[in-house]
Amino acid sequence: MEKESKVEKKLLHYTGKAIADYNLIQKGDKVMVCLSGGKDSFSLLWVLNKLRIRSHNKFELHSFTLDQGQPGWDDGKLRNLLTENNIPFTIMNQDTYSIVKEKIPEGKTYCSLCSRLRRGIIYTYAEKNGFNKIALGHHRDDINHSLLMSIFYNGEISSMPPKLLSDNKKHMVIRPLAYCQEKDIIEFSQEKAFPIIPCNLCGSQEKLARKRVKALVENLAKENPKIPSNILRSVSNVKPSQLMDKGLWDFKGLESERLLYP
Repeated sequence: MEKESKVEKKLLHYTGKAIADYNLIQKGDKVMVCLSGGKDSFSLLWVLNKLRIRSHNKFELHSFTLDQGQPGWDDGKLRNLLTENNIPFTIMNQDTYSIVKEKIPEGKTYCSLCSRLRRGIIYTYAEKNGFNKIALGHHRDDINHSLLMSIFYNGEISSMPPKLLSDNKKHMVIRPLAYCQEKDIIEFSQEKAFPIIPCNLCGSQEKLARKRVKALVENLAKENPKIPSNILRSVSNVKPSQLMDKGLWDFKGLESERLLYP
């Protein structure tokens, strides 16, 4: 068996911790990993497969890739990697690329429509094939950036939870890499030489808000390296009484205890 590197051991540790902390995967689960062809989803699939083997197959794992019809798509090496590692997989062709390009004006953000179309296809496939968990490759930095983007651009405090029940209550979405840092995933992806398939939609828009927020966090972390971990800790350490949400705290009915003097 191939010896595990330091960064692989780190990813295995933090993924296992997130699974345990949030009960992400249980015995008998059928887990569908959404393999986009990027570094995050490749790393997620690899780590989960390692954990599956370690657990003596207490859960099932299936890789699902959506070929969205983008120009230059080549999944040959991806297929080879999955076959060589005995990972069951499905690659489905649905031309959502043309729909997104047609509906969204040039220079505008494609992400919202693209993800909405992709999510519908993923949910439908998971339901038809009996997968009770859908695993996504979002990591610690994605969660941090989503929180700040929600605050800056939407005026609300929300992010990406490690475990999410879909609106129709039929699908459980999990993010096992919630504790993992992007820099470790980058190092691991390069170490394993995963056959990355670039996204022509997202990569063509250099001025996305997410990139600006990412740069902001990186600059702050140069002064204080604990800032990224503190941001992540904040979403699991919420103090409603210290905020202004009237739905969470009865401000109108909030009164101090009156001292009664004899």
